[in-house]
Amino acid sequence: MIDSKQLKQGLQQPKQLLRNVIRRLPVWPPSMVAAQALNRLWWPRVDRATQRELSGRVVELVVDDLGITCRLIAQPGGLSPATSSQPTALRLRATAEVYWRLLQGRDDPDTLFFDRLMVMEGDTEYGLLLKNTLDAVGPPQWPGRAAKHAPHASR
Repeated sequence: MIDSKQLKQGLQQPKQLLRNVIRRLPVWPPSMVAAQALNRLWWPRVDRATQRELSGRVVELVVDDLGITCRLIAQPGGLSPATSSQPTALRLRATAEVYWRLLQGRDDPDTLFFDRLMVMEGDTEYGLLLKNTLDAVGPPQWPGRAAKHAPHASR
């Protein structure tokens, strides 16, 4: 009979194998999906002055448990995938669950950073600007869902 420890170890092997395969895939497809989603649900809520401040720098989102990396660059017109030749200004690392909690508004960025569930590496000043923007704007507005935070974008 298989005990729970053996079962857990047996399930970890395929998970690790899948993660190793995903890490070898190109970064562009998940970056494009993330850019399109954030352009629709979050970027329009960021005020134009902050959009300009965030523009021109690459942010790398690493989903540790899934092996997914997204590289995004902000421009005044929105987010787009960044090439590997563009230097990373800021890297955010967390599990898929932590990103999901942030996107749902269940946790604020401060809590995630202070509890070390989300780790920020790179340009601290730029990271603080992004964190403050996340705080001010709140989570993305999902279609068909009542807003918990009113849009703060001033146009």
